[in-house]
Amino acid sequence: MPIKPEIAALKDDMRTWRRDLHRHPETAFEEFRTADIVAEKLESWGIEVDRGMATTGVVGTLRGKGGGNRAIGLRADMDALDMTEKNDFDHRSTIPGKMHGCGHDGHTAMLLGAASYLSKSREFDGLVHFIFQPAEENEGGGRVMVEEGLFHKFPVEGVYGLHNTPGIPVGQVGLRSGPAMAAFDVFEITINAKGAHGAMPHTGNDAIVIASQIVTALQSIVSRRTNPLDSAVVSVTQIHAGDTWNVLPENAVIRGTARSFRPEVHDMLEREIETIGRGICTAFGATLDFRYERRYPALVNSEQESLLAAAVAAKVVGKENVNANAAPKMGSEDFAYMLQESPGCYIWLGNGSEGELGGCAIHNPYYDFNDEIAVLGASYWAELVETALPMKG
Repeated sequence: MPIKPEIAALKDDMRTWRRDLHRHPETAFEEFRTADIVAEKLESWGIEVDRGMATTGVVGTLRGKGGGNRAIGLRADMDALDMTEKNDFDHRSTIPGKMHGCGHDGHTAMLLGAASYLSKSREFDGLVHFIFQPAEENEGGGRVMVEEGLFHKFPVEGVYGLHNTPGIPVGQVGLRSGPAMAAFDVFEITINAKGAHGAMPHTGNDAIVIASQIVTALQSIVSRRTNPLDSAVVSVTQIHAGDTWNVLPENAVIRGTARSFRPEVHDMLEREIETIGRGICTAFGATLDFRYERRYPALVNSEQESLLAAAVAAKVVGKENVNANAAPKMGSEDFAYMLQESPGCYIWLGNGSEGELGGCAIHNPYYDFNDEIAVLGASYWAELVETALPMKG
């Protein structure tokens, strides 16, 4: 793999940075220590730094030797997850209930590595904006940065992101033009029924039975209401009802998530979930309170930027190791908000095959970012800048 020697020389530094971040995870909009570290390093390399967007966001701007004004953005997420780590290695989390369980520590370290290299070489014509984003997990830090004027203050002709991906071998890259990751919604159904003694169910109308009927009926949305050629997911992830053995509760709460790619499917899922819930409640003589939140839109890569990303990845890992027509994923990413404002591309960088180093799934208490891929990610970023913003002549 043709890794730049200057980036290969940063391998130990990136591992040190990454493991320090792993020991000190910070969750949504609380990434103050992480942001301080990022800003300090960027400034030490002579990169102009802007802070405070989306509370803890950091944007570093570097001008290449060419002096032109074309610009691209490179984005890394910084936040951790609210989960308890179960690893026992030396760099495990020191913060109870918080863990870098998705590899954002590695994403930050890789973009820092690329920034370090580019600050010294500056072999490009234009500007690169290094976007270090907070709160990717659930809270939409990317949306907040966009709403606060990210691309008005730092206009770009393209924005690029990447994510480590367990299950893809080290040295391989996946991407696709068009819809690549699903929209992410959440819903909450509150059933208002009449409680009763457990020995006398006929005196009430049993919120638990109603909830059970709704959960079963929701499964028909994908199987019977969605075009088989479209992709959608409706998953019930929580049911809360009752407090004791012999009382039928008067309320039950159902929560879950819905995923889709196409706008019309997106609209249909929201409509059908509510229709089914209300219809079943009415049939049982109960009422329903319904809440539906559209969290993240579908992530859609633009064609030209996807071609560029695939070509750059091929320079780093070899054309035979780039799958430019990878299957879309039902997981979601708030980088989608940035792609709604600018053309761009989001790729998946192999973290390791299942059963090998880096193969543990993300959002798992035993997950860890594979430090062996840091030089690949940093090289991809550097090659992307030098290819998208080539020196004249």
